[in-house]
Amino acid sequence: MNKAWIIARRELDAWFDSLVAYIIIVAFLAFSGIFTWIAGADIFLRQQADLSVFFGVARWTLFFFIPAITMRLIAEEKRAGTIELVLTKNVTDRDFVLGKFVASVLMVAIALACTLPYYATVAMLGPVDHGATLSGYVGLLLLSAAYIAIGLFASSLSNNQIVAFLLALFISIFFQFLFDVFADNTGGWLSRLFDMLSAMRHYDSIARGVIDSKDLIYFLSVCFVGLALTEWQVGKRE
Repeated sequence: MNKAWIIARRELDAWFDSLVAYIIIVAFLAFSGIFTWIAGADIFLRQQADLSVFFGVARWTLFFFIPAITMRLIAEEKRAGTIELVLTKNVTDRDFVLGKFVASVLMVAIALACTLPYYATVAMLGPVDHGATLSGYVGLLLLSAAYIAIGLFASSLSNNQIVAFLLALFISIFFQFLFDVFADNTGGWLSRLFDMLSAMRHYDSIARGVIDSKDLIYFLSVCFVGLALTEWQVGKRE
């Protein structure tokens, strides 16, 4: 795990030494802030002291931003040929993949932490359900972790960042809303299967303030499968 942490720190340092991290965080705050406070069904229009608007917007913002974070993590290493150099330094495929995963999760966590002033502002506007707000943030982190695992797998399939970005979006779109559509338009066990596979059904359950073990198991399972497939794909290098 120590080697994975070294790789994670290397990625974070690379992001913050350049403008990448700042651009990602500022863009995330801009998009989520505009739709939370100004445009559409914003907090002032709803006149309710909660962050449900933000959580609804953030899940879509992260849906697009996470592939942008993960698209280069492995694809660029493969294109530049540095993946072989890294993996010859007594670093296992698992350390390599976990390091990339941890760095991405920390980047999202930092971006979400920057939205805590939203929480403080809403708390000044009226009584806030602190439990539901905490659950909403937990739900966003779990959802992000699942999409990061998918994004890493997509990045491991190509040495082209744009291809990796589009592939991550294509896979994630099933979890984001297509499984919901399939569940609503089928019946019986098939509908239940699609409902179980839908990330939004599990996220909405957590965002309502109910942290159920089945939702935690779902997101952890998606992370495990995504990371296992990524490790397997990285191990196939010639």
